[in-house]
Amino acid sequence: MQVQVDLQPELGLSVTEAARRAQIISATIAAIAESGYRKTTFARIKERAGLSSTRIIGYHFGSKAGLVQAVVSTVLDMKGKFLEERAAGTADRAVMLRAHIETEVAFLRDCPECVRVLREVAANADDPDGWSVAGPMLKDLQAGQLERLLSQGQREGAFGEFVPSVMARTIAHAIEGAAEAYAADPSMDLDRYASELADLFERATAAR
Repeated sequence: MQVQVDLQPELGLSVTEAARRAQIISATIAAIAESGYRKTTFARIKERAGLSSTRIIGYHFGSKAGLVQAVVSTVLDMKGKFLEERAAGTADRAVMLRAHIETEVAFLRDCPECVRVLREVAANADDPDGWSVAGPMLKDLQAGQLERLLSQGQREGAFGEFVPSVMARTIAHAIEGAAEAYAADPSMDLDRYASELADLFERATAAR
């Protein structure tokens, strides 16, 4: 299944240009998810997107680095909206933490192509033609988000005493463990797994 990307026209772009960029990004996401980062060439993207020439990709993104940046930004935006839809309407930090954990795990099931893309880009951060910022950014992104949430919750009295950076990385590793478990056994009950993780860290972070 190919991820459908819906981009609003950027500054200076026509609706047609925005649609073409979305088409290329969608094809790139599908190609990376199917074949891996290293095998996703402009030629493969051209075929999947139904383009007449690879020069069209260069016209819209300039280089492989520009395309990878657009792909990562698009996937992270999709993931952010996925989280917002499930955690909207609450300022309770404990509820937000639970929603974050459950949503991250649900994202593994509902958007597997996006998960694969982020993992592939992070694993190939040494690509000299890729987007050099992607590796460091993706490595610390989730832990950084969690650390900010936990620190704010401690200031508000929603969480107990612990080192936010350590707890954030522990939660991030637990979510990564869910991804590995699901990859090994796609029949596993991810909803229950997510609920168990959320229960565990709800107890671990609770104010005493």
